[in-house]
Amino acid sequence: MNNIARIQRQLVEKDLDALLITDEKNQRYAAGFPFTDGAVLVTRERAYLITDSRYIEAAEKAADANVTVQLFDGQHPLMSRLQAALRENGVQRLAGEEQKLSHGAWLAFEKRLGMTLLSSQDILSTLRASKNEEELACMVRAQRISEAALAETLPLIKPGMTEKEVAAELVYRMLRHGSEGNSFDPIVVTGKKTSMPHGVPGDEVIREGDFVTMDFGSLSGGYCSDMTRTVAVGSATEEMKNIYAIVLKAQLAGIAAARAGIPGKVIDGAARKVIEDAGYGPYFGHGFGHSLGLDIHEAPNAGPRGEALMAENDVCSAEPGIYLPGRFGVRIEDVMILRADGAEVITKAPKDELIIL
Repeated sequence: MNNIARIQRQLVEKDLDALLITDEKNQRYAAGFPFTDGAVLVTRERAYLITDSRYIEAAEKAADANVTVQLFDGQHPLMSRLQAALRENGVQRLAGEEQKLSHGAWLAFEKRLGMTLLSSQDILSTLRASKNEEELACMVRAQRISEAALAETLPLIKPGMTEKEVAAELVYRMLRHGSEGNSFDPIVVTGKKTSMPHGVPGDEVIREGDFVTMDFGSLSGGYCSDMTRTVAVGSATEEMKNIYAIVLKAQLAGIAAARAGIPGKVIDGAARKVIEDAGYGPYFGHGFGHSLGLDIHEAPNAGPRGEALMAENDVCSAEPGIYLPGRFGVRIEDVMILRADGAEVITKAPKDELIIL
């Protein structure tokens, strides 16, 4: 898929002549090709995918008719290709990705192209927030891959197994089920480490009565999935069960409040109130959720400072948690599609009660 026409409409609306795209994920979104190591240039009438000899053949096969593929090399450097395209299209107002280019690279492009770059990151971040049906289908496929991997991994978890071993099983099984890779480095923590939201899998051994938290995701068509499940091994105390029930209630409250067209902080607030009312407000430090797509973290977000309106067909995580330092923590995460009338949860893995393996 490519989104050239959507970008071109934005150029007209914002009185811009062209958009220079250097970020790999934005290049994929624009031109539908995952690797360039070069640039994509979108003008009001044309689009160029400029890449080197490693990718030129694949790019020519993958590109749609509305994208001109060009090779850059020693005789035809990238900057020369860009300069020629800018001249051919009479570009005077050139937009760039201020959040993706380093300051040095931004200045280098301006100097070599002889033009001032205009800050226009919002074009791509806004367009990418609202997914089309093809993008949503990729994300659902990625979610199903992750769920299949989880279903196969859960029966393997037992006392004596390490966090790294569980993480390895999840990654292996996601690949077996068709994942193109991890959408992020998986988080698998057990025991006291479950109080660390982004703990790193290590050699810690799972013990009877431990929580195990698994946060992981697959890729399909370049699009991410994201999910977290917290399970107990062998047994769980009443306190552990109670914390799990509070987190689940908070997650369901946030999902019930979620819809397109409202600020993300409203969604976060609905879940946060449940945790605060239960007396655990200080132990929920992160936001309720984040948007995802080609990147695992995209805009807008459903956090306590989320002022931006959630987009129609935005895909957003729902992941409240309670973390008791030095003791244990619980997080439950699903992914939902935001519609005008509510949220459609695409995660199907069980969560309605604490799973005790």
